[in-house]
Amino acid sequence: MNVSKAVQAFAGFMVLLSLFLTWEVSPWFMLLTAFVGLNLLQSAFTGFCPAAMVFRRMGLPSGSTF
Repeated sequence: MNVSKAVQAFAGFMVLLSLFLTWEVSPWFMLLTAFVGLNLLQSAFTGFCPAAMVFRRMGLPSGSTF
């Protein structure tokens, strides 16, 4: 797995987690979904992604995107 695939998997997991928490705990967890979406959108334009930096430091090989 490379950094690009790890970022996609992490984003998908966070969206599913926030939807579960919205259903079970509080509707305020939809803000987490919005944050993940906004972070993905801004990283598409700027190339800056904090999750990619963390995965790179964890030793994952670079992908085609990050």
